[in-house]
Amino acid sequence: MALIVALVAATVLTPVAAVLARRVHLVDNPGPLKVHESSVPYLGGAAVMVAVALAIGRDRPSLLIPLACAFALGLLDDVAGLRPILRLVVELAIGVSAAFVLPADGVGAFALVTAAVVLLLNAVNLLDGLDGLAGGVCAVSGIGFAVVLSGPASTLALAVAGACAGFLVWNRPPARIYLGDSGSYLLGTALALLLARALLHGAASEASAALLLVGVPVGDTAIAILRRVRARRSLFGGDRSHVYDQLVDRGYSRGWAVVTCVAAQAILALGAIAISSLSAALAVAVSVSVVLVVGTSAVAVFVGLAPTDEVR
Repeated sequence: MALIVALVAATVLTPVAAVLARRVHLVDNPGPLKVHESSVPYLGGAAVMVAVALAIGRDRPSLLIPLACAFALGLLDDVAGLRPILRLVVELAIGVSAAFVLPADGVGAFALVTAAVVLLLNAVNLLDGLDGLAGGVCAVSGIGFAVVLSGPASTLALAVAGACAGFLVWNRPPARIYLGDSGSYLLGTALALLLARALLHGAASEASAALLLVGVPVGDTAIAILRRVRARRSLFGGDRSHVYDQLVDRGYSRGWAVVTCVAAQAILALGAIAISSLSAALAVAVSVSVVLVVGTSAVAVFVGLAPTDEVR
């Protein structure tokens, strides 16, 4: 029911959010780092937030606290453009709230949950660069988490998958609405909650599998950081160093770049599901091996940039 409720709600509410965004002039205009050709409303996160809330509100309402806070932070960033230091402080506070509601036990667990929230909140935001990309990847991750996990966490995972699928009806190329920071922060926090749930309260096989379920957003962010460091560029400035940008630069259409990234996450999700059924020791060994092999290969392919070359 969580999947169906979120899917229907997001499908119905997303065009309403688009109309509202245009009325309040909350639109994303074309620019040097913007590949779209005309203004697009970016209040899709509101529809996703409501859809997720309707789907999980009865089973685990406390999870809505960090999710709503992440949505609010993103909405403020969309409207006012917050300074990075202020945004980071609030992100840390959201991470602490997530640690309380999971719950996390001990300083180490609190730190892990907080770090997961800050990492994935920003990773999904950075991934949201092409029509349908962030929504497609998060939908696949949500399905994977729903299979690997159980209980309220599975309900949240299904809600994320359903809300993303409903949103994609309107966000598929050419997009008629964007997630905005409000939506990407929300989805990143949701994935962080699911990841932290697996790491803190799941079996070793579930924890190992969960790492693969966030592989594309984390991998894309890591590659972008490595390229910026090698090119001596600011880590906080925008550029076109992401995996999906490079795919387009290498001749892929934008649509095929999206399909490639979503397919990569789907393959990792299938691997995660298989790993979750293994014994603890074997699951850890296979997961670590996959991360090392895939990570090394991705770095070799996408970080082939000399320090003096320009990151576009």
